[in-house]
Amino acid sequence: MSTTTAAKVERWQRFRTNRNKALATPHGWLTLTSFQWLEDSPAAVELAPGLWSTAAAGTTAVLTAVPADGLTLVETGETVDGTISAALADEESLMWVQFGAPDGDQVVVELAMRGGRYAIRTRDSASPVFTEFDAVPTYPYNPEWEVTGRFVPYPEPVDVPIGTANPLVDGVHRSVGEVVFGLPGSSHEFRLQAEEEKLGALTVTFHDETNGAAPPGQTADWRKLSVPRPRPDGSVVLDFNRAINYPSAFTPYGTCPTPVKNNSLDIRVEAGEKQPYPA
Repeated sequence: MSTTTAAKVERWQRFRTNRNKALATPHGWLTLTSFQWLEDSPAAVELAPGLWSTAAAGTTAVLTAVPADGLTLVETGETVDGTISAALADEESLMWVQFGAPDGDQVVVELAMRGGRYAIRTRDSASPVFTEFDAVPTYPYNPEWEVTGRFVPYPEPVDVPIGTANPLVDGVHRSVGEVVFGLPGSSHEFRLQAEEEKLGALTVTFHDETNGAAPPGQTADWRKLSVPRPRPDGSVVLDFNRAINYPSAFTPYGTCPTPVKNNSLDIRVEAGEKQPYPA
């Protein structure tokens, strides 16, 4: 192994360590145990005490509870005694209240606005998905899956309607341009629509021929790859060893965006994260 490759492997291993640590946070994605829409009339929900509803024509979420319910506000620790409300913009989330265990914080109830409707998700730190998590399985590092391409920006961003992991929630992909590149084992050029992230970095969400494939231990239905900010000449580096799963690969309660229609690679990208729970 060359000195350059060894250094890249070391950086990739640090990336994997940080990625697994980020997933294993106490009320992170691995702790999701439910996703429930709120109705107009106060009603009990599964896995959380209190009565939950929406008000003001669906613009506000409302919770009514008594001290015996054991609910406290995540932000202040104040006991919920009576009726409280919160308002969010679409796609926003709020870690709203918590309950359970001696410290009263085993379960956090997340309020979310998705597709113009309020929902709650319970995040239980006692979930076996969380407590039994070790690491996400991956393909071995392979330097051939790090390629150089180019970014072709659009004159203006284009909003493309997409689906999400929840069939009742629609999404929008704000495409800012296309990442153009070649891959090992293929003679043709690929073009993936990209979204812009912080500081000019890009994200591409894609399908490939390993998705949901047999035998067990291949990849989730889709994955994403962060691409560093394009260089002044428009060139970009795509390291598919760093392709990762969306939260919906770990839980059925995610609302993660699907790839836009043409973001499919007609080869097996045997790099990056695999399906965390093989059949």
